[in-house]
Amino acid sequence: MKKILFILGAVSMLTLASCNSNSAKQTQATETTETTKSATIPVAQVLENPDHYIGGEIAVEGICTHRCKHGGAKMFIMGNNDKQILRVESSEASGKFPTEVVNNMVVVKGTLVEDKIDEAYLQKWESELKQEMEKHGEAGGCATEKAARNESAEANTPEKRIADFRQKIKERKDKEGKDYLSFYHLEAQHYDIMN
Repeated sequence: MKKILFILGAVSMLTLASCNSNSAKQTQATETTETTKSATIPVAQVLENPDHYIGGEIAVEGICTHRCKHGGAKMFIMGNNDKQILRVESSEASGKFPTEVVNNMVVVKGTLVEDKIDEAYLQKWESELKQEMEKHGEAGGCATEKAARNESAEANTPEKRIADFRQKIKERKDKEGKDYLSFYHLEAQHYDIMN
Protein backbone atom coordinates (compact mmCIF):
# COMPACT_ATOMS: atom_id res chain seq x y z
CA MET A 1 0.00 0.00 0.00
CA LYS A 2 2.85 2.35 0.83
CA LYS A 3 4.37 1.65 -2.60
CA ILE A 4 1.10 2.51 -4.34
CA LEU A 5 0.75 5.76 -2.37
CA PHE A 6 4.38 6.58 -3.10
CA ILE A 7 3.90 5.94 -6.83
CA LEU A 8 0.67 7.99 -6.92
CA GLY A 9 2.40 10.80 -5.05
CA ALA A 10 5.34 10.73 -7.47
CA VAL A 11 3.02 10.75 -10.50
CA SER A 12 1.10 13.69 -9.00
CA MET A 13 4.33 15.59 -8.39
CA LEU A 14 5.54 14.94 -11.95
CA THR A 15 2.20 16.03 -13.39
CA LEU A 16 2.21 19.17 -11.25
CA ALA A 17 5.81 19.94 -12.16
CA SER A 18 5.07 19.39 -15.84
CA CYS A 19 2.07 21.71 -15.73
CA ASN A 20 4.03 24.36 -13.87
CA SER A 21 6.91 24.00 -16.32
CA ASN A 22 4.58 24.45 -19.33
CA SER A 23 2.95 27.40 -17.63
CA ALA A 24 6.36 28.91 -16.91
CA LYS A 25 7.42 28.39 -20.53
CA GLN A 26 4.23 30.04 -21.79
CA THR A 27 4.70 32.95 -19.39
CA GLN A 28 8.32 33.32 -20.48
CA ALA A 29 7.35 33.26 -24.18
CA THR A 30 4.65 35.87 -23.56
CA GLU A 31 7.09 38.07 -21.64
CA THR A 32 9.69 37.75 -24.42
CA THR A 33 7.13 38.71 -27.07
CA GLU A 34 5.93 41.67 -24.99
CA THR A 35 9.51 42.77 -24.33
CA THR A 36 10.33 42.59 -28.04
CA LYS A 37 7.16 44.49 -28.87
CA SER A 38 7.80 47.18 -26.26
CA ALA A 39 11.45 47.49 -27.30
CA THR A 40 10.41 48.31 -30.88
CA ILE A 41 9.92 52.04 -31.42
CA PRO A 42 7.57 53.45 -34.08
CA VAL A 43 9.06 55.87 -36.62
CA ALA A 44 6.84 58.70 -35.32
CA GLN A 45 8.23 58.35 -31.79
CA VAL A 46 11.83 58.47 -33.03
CA LEU A 47 11.18 61.60 -35.11
CA GLU A 48 9.27 63.36 -32.30
CA ASN A 49 12.26 63.16 -29.95
CA PRO A 50 15.34 62.18 -31.98
CA ASP A 51 17.85 63.67 -29.52
CA HIS A 52 16.79 61.00 -27.02
CA TYR A 53 17.90 58.21 -29.39
CA ILE A 54 21.02 59.62 -31.13
CA GLY A 55 23.99 57.31 -30.84
CA GLY A 56 22.06 54.53 -29.15
CA GLU A 57 21.07 51.19 -30.59
CA ILE A 58 17.33 51.02 -31.17
CA ALA A 59 14.81 48.89 -33.05
CA VAL A 60 12.48 50.95 -35.24
CA GLU A 61 9.30 49.71 -36.86
CA GLY A 62 7.72 51.17 -39.99
CA ILE A 63 6.46 50.48 -43.48
CA CYS A 64 9.13 50.51 -46.17
CA THR A 65 7.90 52.93 -48.82
CA HIS A 66 11.01 53.06 -50.98
CA ARG A 67 14.26 51.24 -51.60
CA CYS A 68 16.95 53.00 -53.60
CA LYS A 69 17.33 51.19 -56.89
CA HIS A 70 21.06 51.90 -57.05
CA GLY A 71 22.10 48.75 -55.19
CA GLY A 72 19.67 48.80 -52.26
CA ALA A 73 21.97 50.71 -49.93
CA LYS A 74 19.10 52.83 -48.58
CA MET A 75 15.47 52.33 -47.76
CA PHE A 76 12.91 54.65 -46.26
CA ILE A 77 10.44 53.64 -43.59
CA MET A 78 7.25 55.53 -42.83
CA GLY A 79 5.28 56.00 -39.67
CA ASN A 80 1.58 56.89 -39.53
CA ASN A 81 1.71 59.27 -42.50
CA ASP A 82 3.96 60.46 -45.31
CA LYS A 83 5.39 63.27 -43.13
CA GLN A 84 7.03 60.67 -40.86
CA ILE A 85 9.82 59.22 -42.98
CA LEU A 86 13.13 57.89 -41.71
CA ARG A 87 16.06 57.03 -43.99
CA VAL A 88 17.76 53.71 -43.24
CA GLU A 89 21.27 53.01 -44.54
CA SER A 90 22.64 49.52 -44.93
CA SER A 91 25.90 48.41 -43.39
CA GLU A 92 28.23 45.48 -43.81
CA ALA A 93 26.38 43.77 -40.95
CA SER A 94 22.89 44.25 -42.42
CA GLY A 95 23.79 43.82 -46.07
CA LYS A 96 21.94 45.60 -48.88
CA PHE A 97 18.16 45.75 -48.76
CA PRO A 98 16.31 43.43 -51.15
CA THR A 99 13.38 44.59 -53.28
CA GLU A 100 11.05 42.52 -51.02
CA VAL A 101 11.26 45.18 -48.27
CA VAL A 102 9.11 47.62 -50.27
CA ASN A 103 5.47 47.88 -49.11
CA ASN A 104 6.16 45.68 -46.09
CA MET A 105 6.38 46.36 -42.38
CA VAL A 106 10.01 46.12 -41.27
CA VAL A 107 11.82 46.25 -37.95
CA VAL A 108 15.32 47.69 -38.25
CA LYS A 109 17.87 47.49 -35.45
CA GLY A 110 20.65 50.03 -35.64
CA THR A 111 22.09 53.32 -34.47
CA LEU A 112 20.37 56.68 -34.98
CA VAL A 113 22.69 59.28 -36.53
CA GLU A 114 22.16 63.04 -36.77
CA ASP A 115 23.09 64.66 -40.09
CA LYS A 116 23.61 68.44 -39.99
CA ILE A 117 23.22 70.80 -42.92
CA ASP A 118 24.88 74.16 -42.38
CA GLU A 119 26.34 76.90 -44.57
CA ALA A 120 29.65 75.05 -45.01
CA TYR A 121 27.75 71.99 -46.22
CA LEU A 122 25.76 74.11 -48.72
CA GLN A 123 28.90 75.82 -50.04
CA LYS A 124 30.59 72.45 -50.55
CA TRP A 125 27.45 71.19 -52.30
CA GLU A 126 27.47 74.18 -54.63
CA SER A 127 31.14 73.61 -55.53
CA GLU A 128 30.55 69.90 -56.25
CA LEU A 129 27.17 70.29 -57.93
CA LYS A 130 28.36 70.08 -61.51
CA GLN A 131 30.42 66.93 -60.85
CA GLU A 132 27.55 65.29 -58.97
CA MET A 133 25.04 65.89 -61.75
CA GLU A 134 27.42 64.48 -64.34
CA LYS A 135 28.16 61.40 -62.22
CA HIS A 136 24.68 60.51 -60.88
CA GLY A 137 22.20 62.26 -63.13
CA GLU A 138 20.11 63.23 -60.09
CA ALA A 139 20.14 66.52 -58.26
CA GLY A 140 21.27 65.26 -54.87
CA GLY A 141 18.53 62.81 -54.06
CA CYS A 142 15.35 61.15 -55.16
CA ALA A 143 11.82 62.33 -54.36
CA THR A 144 11.65 60.11 -51.27
CA GLU A 145 14.91 61.57 -49.92
CA LYS A 146 13.46 65.06 -50.40
CA ALA A 147 10.25 64.06 -48.62
CA ALA A 148 12.26 62.66 -45.69
CA ARG A 149 13.93 66.06 -45.36
CA ASN A 150 10.59 67.91 -45.67
CA GLU A 151 11.89 69.95 -48.59
CA SER A 152 9.59 72.32 -50.43
CA ALA A 153 7.87 70.93 -53.52
CA GLU A 154 9.11 73.94 -55.49
CA ALA A 155 12.73 72.98 -54.72
CA ASN A 156 13.06 70.94 -57.89
CA THR A 157 16.52 72.07 -58.96
CA PRO A 158 19.75 71.90 -56.99
CA GLU A 159 19.90 75.68 -56.78
CA LYS A 160 16.34 75.86 -55.45
CA ARG A 161 17.05 73.08 -52.95
CA ILE A 162 20.10 74.96 -51.66
CA ALA A 163 18.08 78.18 -51.39
CA ASP A 164 15.30 76.27 -49.59
CA PHE A 165 17.83 74.89 -47.09
CA ARG A 166 19.29 78.37 -46.53
CA GLN A 167 15.82 79.76 -45.83
CA LYS A 168 15.06 76.97 -43.36
CA ILE A 169 18.43 77.47 -41.63
CA LYS A 170 17.64 81.18 -41.26
CA GLU A 171 14.21 80.40 -39.82
CA ARG A 172 15.66 77.91 -37.35
CA LYS A 173 18.40 80.34 -36.29
CA ASP A 174 15.79 83.06 -35.69
CA LYS A 175 13.56 80.66 -33.75
CA GLU A 176 16.01 78.39 -31.89
CA GLY A 177 19.42 80.03 -32.25
CA LYS A 178 20.78 77.04 -34.22
CA ASP A 179 22.42 77.80 -37.57
CA TYR A 180 21.99 74.33 -39.03
CA LEU A 181 19.27 71.84 -39.91
CA SER A 182 19.12 68.40 -38.36
CA PHE A 183 18.12 65.27 -40.24
CA TYR A 184 18.34 61.72 -38.99
CA HIS A 185 19.03 58.31 -40.41
CA LEU A 186 19.36 54.84 -39.00
CA GLU A 187 22.59 52.89 -39.58
CA ALA A 188 21.16 49.37 -39.88
CA GLN A 189 22.78 46.43 -38.17
CA HIS A 190 19.90 44.01 -38.74
CA TYR A 191 16.42 44.10 -40.23
CA ASP A 192 13.39 41.81 -40.38
CA ILE A 193 10.54 41.88 -42.86
CA MET A 194 7.38 41.35 -40.83
CA ASN A 195 4.77 39.16 -42.55
